[in-house]
Amino acid sequence: MTDTVIIDEPLPPAPSECCGGGSCDPCVWDVYYQQRRLWMAQKQTVEAQESQKSQS
Repeated sequence: MTDTVIIDEPLPPAPSECCGGGSCDPCVWDVYYQQRRLWMAQKQTVEAQESQKSQS
């Protein structure tokens, strides 16, 4: 396993957190998708590092 701490997978906003009007900037969904992209990128990096370590 790695010593790197992976951020927790973000949870989608609850239905009550989004107004549905499309005028919020940023929208709670924009924030969620940005956090999810960061989480996925970090997860892929850690998995690649672990794969390299196991092949060594």
